[in-house]
Amino acid sequence: MNIFQKAYCRTYQFVCKMAIPLLPYRQPERLEGYDAIADVMQKRNLRCALVVTDKTLRELGICDGLLAALEKNNLGYAVYDGTVANPTTDNVAEAAELYRQSGCDCLVAIGGGSAMDCAKAVGAQLVRPNKTLAQMKGLLKVRRSLPALFAIPTTAGTGSETTVAAVITDGKTRHKYAINDFCLIPRYVLFDSALMVGLPPSVTAATGMDALTHAIEAYVGRSTTKRSRRNALCAAKIILDNIQTVFADGGNIQSRGNMLRASYLAGLAFTESYVGYVHAIAHALGGKYNVPHGLANAVLLPYVLKAYGKTAYKKLWKMGLYAGLFDKTVFPQEGAQAVIAQIERLNRQMNIPQKLDCIAAQDIPQLAKTAAAEANPLYPVPKLLGAKQLEKIIFEVCAVDN
Repeated sequence: MNIFQKAYCRTYQFVCKMAIPLLPYRQPERLEGYDAIADVMQKRNLRCALVVTDKTLRELGICDGLLAALEKNNLGYAVYDGTVANPTTDNVAEAAELYRQSGCDCLVAIGGGSAMDCAKAVGAQLVRPNKTLAQMKGLLKVRRSLPALFAIPTTAGTGSETTVAAVITDGKTRHKYAINDFCLIPRYVLFDSALMVGLPPSVTAATGMDALTHAIEAYVGRSTTKRSRRNALCAAKIILDNIQTVFADGGNIQSRGNMLRASYLAGLAFTESYVGYVHAIAHALGGKYNVPHGLANAVLLPYVLKAYGKTAYKKLWKMGLYAGLFDKTVFPQEGAQAVIAQIERLNRQMNIPQKLDCIAAQDIPQLAKTAAAEANPLYPVPKLLGAKQLEKIIFEVCAVDN
């Protein structure tokens, strides 16, 4: 990246940072229990919900409590359970059509980030029927209030219940992109730790490291605020204190609840302060190879932090100090390296691979260009990297000697 490109990126990011206090950030209203969703619907004169989920969760009965509460209160519903990991434009089109055919007037997303992203995109498509999702890619392209959106997370990772983003994959080209607008933040959220008890350890690990990535990328970037720094630090400490417990004992309700809170705080942090190259590369890999987002983030995180080098030392040191990984006698470079080593240690202990075997050498230049186009100039990373530098990171992540 040449000096002029860097100057443009930093100027763009500075303007965005100055605008943060003026932007309409908000938090969803927290509800307690499924009957509270029915109460809100009745108070708002809403009669029929489109429940957006996936087949596995529906077959496991995760949606049963919600559906029973709606039936008990004489409220209608339709269920779209076709959502896939890395939800596609086809998913959104199918769900939106079901919404219209069933006479729905609100949305309930129950699941991980994929279900919530799908539901958000459905809402955007409903209020902008004359625009394609691709035309709403980027910042503030929706600009209309969505139907009431309730979010019920079943993983502690994405923080999508707090965020302005819906990440969608084009069903034909496999290009993955984000739609970002304040109207996409869910109006209501319901946390239920019991929904996560049956998660496989691998999902617990990947989603937990996803939340840690959100906290770290939000914190080490250059557009932080006092609030986002506080949320990121708190989220990181909670995750580091609890993730191994929930990985080993999925039935630990207290630690599950702690991880839900951490995911929520990390979501608040990165909504305000953005993410970085970990996410940009992960989105490229998810679009091309359908790599689960949390897994991609977990694998990529230590590689990208090492690439940031000394530009991230001080902040990683502060985060490690806050999390209790070391004391003040440790120098910033040593502390930053200890944080990265702890991430690598957690990945090993939770059976997250060090590399990914799906990446083909011939795809890497295009993957790097896709990631660079997403990140630059939007993401206020500690160190700007161009496509050639991102290529090197992706080569390092390859499981096969390319």
